[in-house]
Amino acid sequence: MSFEVVDGVFTISENAVFSTAMACVLLLLGYRVKRKVPFLEKYCIPAPVIGGFLFMFVTFIGHNTGTFAFKFDSAFQSPFMLAFFTTVGLGASFELLKKGGLLLILYWLCAGVISIVQNVIGITVGDAVGLPAPYALLSSAISMIGGHGAAGAYGRTFEELGYAGAMGVGAAAATFGLISGVMVGGPLARRLIVRYNLKPQEDNGSYAEIESINAAEGVKLTGLETIQNVAAIIICMALGMVVSGWIGKLLGMSFPDYVGAMFVAVALRNLNEKFQFYKFSFSLSDKIGDVMLNLYLGLALMTLRLWELMDLMGGMLLIVVAQLVFMCVIAYFVVFRILGSNYDAAVMCAGLCGHGLGATPSAIVNMTAVTEQYGMSRKAFMIVPIVGAFLVDIIYQPQTIYFIKKFVEGITK
Repeated sequence: MSFEVVDGVFTISENAVFSTAMACVLLLLGYRVKRKVPFLEKYCIPAPVIGGFLFMFVTFIGHNTGTFAFKFDSAFQSPFMLAFFTTVGLGASFELLKKGGLLLILYWLCAGVISIVQNVIGITVGDAVGLPAPYALLSSAISMIGGHGAAGAYGRTFEELGYAGAMGVGAAAATFGLISGVMVGGPLARRLIVRYNLKPQEDNGSYAEIESINAAEGVKLTGLETIQNVAAIIICMALGMVVSGWIGKLLGMSFPDYVGAMFVAVALRNLNEKFQFYKFSFSLSDKIGDVMLNLYLGLALMTLRLWELMDLMGGMLLIVVAQLVFMCVIAYFVVFRILGSNYDAAVMCAGLCGHGLGATPSAIVNMTAVTEQYGMSRKAFMIVPIVGAFLVDIIYQPQTIYFIKKFVEGITK
């Protein structure tokens, strides 16, 4: 950590370790504030969001007054996200996919159709206000479903085509989606639960076997077995980056590293079930993923510059607000009913708002906040991460590329 005066502004610079330590402090503060403020507990606002928002307002005051500023090194943010998605992949046993059954297919199709409508909204609103298609699409499914990673990848491609500031637009839209996704998901689920007096289902049928599929085998892990589990996560992260690089070359554009890491992790999990390379511990992997998720969100929100959201003006602001309204309406009135109008459906709608507007980590945080207050939903925690982090891409990516080729000038056809 260093202190200096830059252009008359007292600046506190923190390296990657200090920045992560600050995220930890804000995360713990978020949990403490949540326990102390009934409103936050009642509406299931995630702890990383609370701590991150408090600090964002501090940095906003410093920026507006010109008195102080922070410079963070968020080098660990991407590895945290990569590690989280890797643990999601390690949780994707094909046995679980089989048990997802019709509900998984319905949720997957809902998420896929929503991603298509998001692009339709973006193009329609953008055309109405005279906003070029690349910026409209960056304010649509690319940033809402794909998050910051996809926004950066596609934004870089658009900038290479001559659309200045495309990466900034994508980042701003993804930021808006991330914030709005975690802000509306919990309250929306709570509204459904309270309005319809929903209770967790004690009989989850075949879903009850999820715990046995993911249960640790017998005694506690030895030191070597723990190292093997951690090493598997790191190796999947490394190989996943290589796989994403290959896919990116095939597509002719940057491809998010986390997708490749998740693919590799899914393959390892299912190969390990057959060949037993090491004693896989779902509980350990799940806990590591939970820590990575919270640190990722903590760093992401802590380093956001609230004043940069002011750039989301005019057509872009109209598009992202329309995306938010659409997601709330479709989740509350349509998806909830398609999924069964029960407690699990309400929790899954919280997750849908998270990964449909921001990212899969937001979906997990939303569902965790809801289930901590109202009770566990095995179905939601099995289906939503797999769809949000993996299956939805099967629909989202091809149709987004179609929209780009159809509406963006300069794309080679």
